[in-house]
Amino acid sequence: MPRTSGRLAAAMASDTIIIVTAHEEADRLPDTLAALGSAFPGAHVVVADDGSADDTSSVAAAGGADVVRSERTIGKGGAATLAARTVLGRALESDPPVFVLCDGDLAGSAAQLPALADAVRAGRCDLAIAVFSSRVGGGFGLAVGFAHRAIRNLTGLDMRAPISGQRALSGPAFATVVPFAARFGMEIGMTVDASRAGFTIEEVQLDLAHRSTGRTWRGFAHRGRQLADFVAVYLSRR
Repeated sequence: MPRTSGRLAAAMASDTIIIVTAHEEADRLPDTLAALGSAFPGAHVVVADDGSADDTSSVAAAGGADVVRSERTIGKGGAATLAARTVLGRALESDPPVFVLCDGDLAGSAAQLPALADAVRAGRCDLAIAVFSSRVGGGFGLAVGFAHRAIRNLTGLDMRAPISGQRALSGPAFATVVPFAARFGMEIGMTVDASRAGFTIEEVQLDLAHRSTGRTWRGFAHRGRQLADFVAVYLSRR
């Protein structure tokens, strides 16, 4: 069962709600939260801790965030859904906030994310997705290539960043895409579901940085798990 901090009962009436997904990110999460705090003054920040064995939850609370924690690892999409459900009622308000999703390993580069929220708030789109200005790490592009083709086949969209986890959504779009697809299928499922519901999508190039996996056995194992989840979410939406 998820564990939720008591502060969620007094969620701020903010015009921005941020959900930060994290799994064993105790080292980079403090810098991520500090950057978000400076970039989004007064925002309601929720950290979705996917069963971390390190101090992710405690450093999140120390950084001023509410924490929604799964006691076991259930995958990114599952942990993000637990957090999203704690704030989903705000998406149904007559004047809902903008919802920002991001990964806990962005560190100081999270300060770039207001550009996504601004795109939604200005009415340019319902779902804004960050494109990293420069590629960091990665393998041979098989998993990302599959994600690109899956979204194109299902929606006709030609996405430059099909699996970017840095996103902003309008209230109606957020309510539509929750619950998120399981595990690493979260972003593909979100894009497909939003597009099929008629919401507009825009990609925004930002100077972001995150923890890279590289061409190591751990990196290839990680991308293998990603690819399996991508195939699963593609088949579920055919």
